Amino acid sequence: MTRPPADLVPAEVPARPLAHNPLNGVTGGIWRTRRAGRPAVLKLVAPPGAGAGPAHWAASDDTGHWNYWRREVEAYRSGLATTCYADGGLVAPDPLAIDDRPDGTVALWLSEAVGRPGAAGTVSDLADLARRLGTAHAAWLAGSVPAAPRYDWLARDWLRHYTLSRPVTEPVPWDHPVAAATWPVSLRDDLRRLWERRQAVLAATDRLPRTLCHHDVWPANLVFADGGPVLLDWSFVGPGPIGEDAANLILDTFFDGLVDVALLADVADAVVDGYVDGLRGAVDPALVASAVRLSGAAKYFWLAPVMLNRAGGATGQTYDRRDEAAMFAGRRPVLELLARWATTAVG
Repeated sequence: MTRPPADLVPAEVPARPLAHNPLNGVTGGIWRTRRAGRPAVLKLVAPPGAGAGPAHWAASDDTGHWNYWRREVEAYRSGLATTCYADGGLVAPDPLAIDDRPDGTVALWLSEAVGRPGAAGTVSDLADLARRLGTAHAAWLAGSVPAAPRYDWLARDWLRHYTLSRPVTEPVPWDHPVAAATWPVSLRDDLRRLWERRQAVLAATDRLPRTLCHHDVWPANLVFADGGPVLLDWSFVGPGPIGEDAANLILDTFFDGLVDVALLADVADAVVDGYVDGLRGAVDPALVASAVRLSGAAKYFWLAPVMLNRAGGATGQTYDRRDEAAMFAGRRPVLELLARWATTAVG
């Protein structure tokens, strides 16, 4: 929908749609608008059956499901979103109001985060963010994660459930012409091995120390404000392995072409170093670096198979506006890094 419902934002009040994943059935729309005369962001949260989208992005009533529809509402209502990473100096927007509506949707009103968008962040910005994440994760390692299940709406096993829900059809056409033209045989072989070993890779992440993860740290969910970075979209928050948020920050900064891929090596090094520094004293640095590689492999073992399944048609990727050939070519350096991580972390 181009405008929010009129009972929430009258026609005379400006409301500009914000980019989001339209495939996700939980999100009915996001707008930059005003509430009570002040700038605000309105997010309309939809229950199962209310939103459109494919089955693999369907909203769920199961409180522990990776896409439980009320999780972000509860994260703000409980105060978890705005306080859980305070030890690292990471904040979320302040909630202005949470309105349960007669049609079953929820209007989540948030303060507007003012600053540079995440895609405009520098290597230093991302290194600082990673250090803050590491510090926050270290605080949860010190004893908070065992207490987290008091919130039954936290994702139970987000990494496993999300990745295994991605729509991959076998057999994967690993030699599809668009891939053969841009991905060397060695890369396709490495990505195929990663896909075939996905269960072992996920099992290996189960042996990592666990912390409280955001599960969706990437430029679209970041604002670099004057007072420090602001982390948006708490729909997936829950326990997970150390390294996962840092790995996603590295890989997803480049997958959709939002940031120049020439910065990939610098960002990867800076984020790992920053994250290691944040966790220093809590986890051995070598284990932290290994956890980033392993959890990154676990997070994206499905991506190349999905791309190949969809080759020649719509990719379904929300933020990537490149044509198919450009997307395959543009993602090659990131997938090569992913393949190296997988080889190093799991053999």
